[in-house]
Amino acid sequence: MITTALIVVPLGGALWVWITPWRSARGPGGLALLVALAELTLWVGTALNFDFGDQGLQVEQRQTWFSDLGVSYHVGLFDFSLWLVGLTAIVSTAAIGYGFWSQRERPAVYLGLILFLEGATVGVFTAQDLLLFYVFWEAMMIPLYVLIGVWGGPGRLAATIKFVVYTLAGSLLMLVAIIAVGLQRGSFDMFEMGRGAGNTWIFLGFVAAFAVKAPLWPFHGWLPDAYRESPPEVAAILSGVISKAAAYGFLRIALPSFPGSVSDWRVPILVLASIGLVYGSLLAFRAPDVRGVIAYSSLAQMNLIVIGLFAVNDSGLSGALLQMFNHGLISAALFLTAGAIERRAATGDLGLLGGMARGRPVLATLFITTGVIALAVPGSSAFAGEFLILNGIFTRGWGWAVVGAVAIVLAAMYVLRLVSAVLHLDPGSAVPEAALDLRPAESSVILPLVAVLLVLSFWPAAITDHSFGGSPNRALTSRYTHIVERSQSLP
Repeated sequence: MITTALIVVPLGGALWVWITPWRSARGPGGLALLVALAELTLWVGTALNFDFGDQGLQVEQRQTWFSDLGVSYHVGLFDFSLWLVGLTAIVSTAAIGYGFWSQRERPAVYLGLILFLEGATVGVFTAQDLLLFYVFWEAMMIPLYVLIGVWGGPGRLAATIKFVVYTLAGSLLMLVAIIAVGLQRGSFDMFEMGRGAGNTWIFLGFVAAFAVKAPLWPFHGWLPDAYRESPPEVAAILSGVISKAAAYGFLRIALPSFPGSVSDWRVPILVLASIGLVYGSLLAFRAPDVRGVIAYSSLAQMNLIVIGLFAVNDSGLSGALLQMFNHGLISAALFLTAGAIERRAATGDLGLLGGMARGRPVLATLFITTGVIALAVPGSSAFAGEFLILNGIFTRGWGWAVVGAVAIVLAAMYVLRLVSAVLHLDPGSAVPEAALDLRPAESSVILPLVAVLLVLSFWPAAITDHSFGGSPNRALTSRYTHIVERSQSLP
């Protein structure tokens, strides 16, 4: 029941916020934040009672829906999916807190949609039935379309249409792949997918959906507009959490269920991810605005995570999971800080900003700290994640590791450029002298994200030693071992 509760609490909270006849504009925000904190507390309790030495599915619940079709309500948590549920709870709580403080129009609808998005995302991370996974996957997209299209910036309609077209195309291909799996194997249970050699076209159907959502180059056309036009807290969830649902799809479905196709397509996927890693880093360095830098850096980081996943070994998988958590917190903190900067300067154009560190110590401290961790300096959690990924992919070929190392150097360049353009140099024309430092409400939602990153910097083993049953090649039963052994036999 615990896993179901993790799904139902935010979904039920969304319904509660929507149907309550509010007399105060701040009432919906208080209730939404309370529900988000309850979800976070429930996750903490689940984590404290989780057996990280058990490599199997835990807190499992299963109820047959359609026995003739082999469809069931089947949910549960692996140790690695537990961490992604935690990331969802942390980032969603920060986003709801920021939205509450920002006093969006129609707050009950707005914050209820964010809670609904949180519940659907948790459903994606816990579903063990393919049709159930698809239902949550599509449910996750509905509030995003509305949040961007209604509460977004001036270009929100074009951004929403582009987002819908890309994601709908990927989702339809995945639906076809799911139906094919059901017809081929007589069940939609994910544990049944390992039977047989698998089909390359089915594998590619799943890969297409995950590649669009991550996004993997060149399926990223929706990303710049969606990240720029979204409200800051929605961009934080989109970059910090929703993109991780795609990486989770690779980890939970594609890798263990199609070992032959993974072996056959590993090099082409690594080529695309390597191009995306360098391409995103270069565009981030050239981006003229704060959100553009964060958006393209997210593109680069997600492609780096895919490289770690398709290294298909202990180090690569462990580093990819750690980097998912790292990047989720980093991008969320940066997008929320970008929102605070835009509220003060009415623009995110780097050419009009500058000098914001003067008289704004809290803003400067949080922004620099997040930036330093994003730089992946030795001792940071991002350094640990990227090192593990590069170590893992090096065993597959030193050329892949060289590409990753070059992109990390480029990351240092665009992060330093961003920090310098916002905080240092001469004050820009768009920065009022009287612009305030971060207010307590703003810092109270950004500071916890940075604090978790600092804790992980001191103790990255909190995730790496408590995931994949203690060793990534034992994840999802013996099928991961089979993939690792088969990959190690490849040239």
